[in-house]
Amino acid sequence: MDFIAIHAEQTGAVLQITLNRPESRNAMSLQMVSELRQALEHAQSSRGGPQAVRAIVLRGAAGHFCAGADLKDMAGARMRAMQMQPGDTADPIAAVNAEFGALCAAYASAPLAVVAVLEGTVMGGGFGLACVADIAIATETASFRLPETGLGVVPAQIAPFLVERLGYSQAKRLAVTGGRLGAAEALRIGLVHMLVETSKLATELESVLADILACAPNALAATKALMARARWQDPAELVQDAAVIFSQAAQSAEGIEGMTAFMQKRKPQWALP
Repeated sequence: MDFIAIHAEQTGAVLQITLNRPESRNAMSLQMVSELRQALEHAQSSRGGPQAVRAIVLRGAAGHFCAGADLKDMAGARMRAMQMQPGDTADPIAAVNAEFGALCAAYASAPLAVVAVLEGTVMGGGFGLACVADIAIATETASFRLPETGLGVVPAQIAPFLVERLGYSQAKRLAVTGGRLGAAEALRIGLVHMLVETSKLATELESVLADILACAPNALAATKALMARARWQDPAELVQDAAVIFSQAAQSAEGIEGMTAFMQKRKPQWALP
């Protein structure tokens, strides 16, 4: 994988993706959005192969996660919008915004575990990516900001993931105040799941990844998909579907290996998904 705006490196079953525009605190350009999508597609297409990716780590270069959208891309879209002719229907600003939304949706629905390592600036779109991740780990250096309403715009693509992660009340509070919060408050309100010292980050991340890789990969993917449905459906409506999903898992090679390993008091050996 040969990228410019990101760096992607696979070690074993883990793909580490680093947002790599340190001169702009890793502001998210359209090129970065495209490359992040390409990296995810590569990871998902590897399933079933000898180099299957089972977990993705998202982090930023040079001590910052992401400073939000690249304003140069937005300025270009605004210029194109001003040059639109009567009868033109394609809104260039909406198109740029939708690209980022599609990125967030793709990572949120990925069958792989997604871990975000949050350091330094975590702003705007970076804030959104933090909410998309299955596991968000922050260091004491992390500083979170949701500046959109203070800039006269709307956290449009981020809003659904804010509500999902924080609940309606906290998400609304942050949105209407241009939310600023440090790592400790981010942990307190549930924006991040872990707060670790920078000196201990590598050890804690390794521990989290070990826990992920100890899970059966197909069962993990099915669980994420079922939980995504459970957000919007009444539990009673899911009873039968959930029972079928459980039965399929229990009768699969993973289910048989997991139960056998438990009874034999050994670690399971998962086949490639």
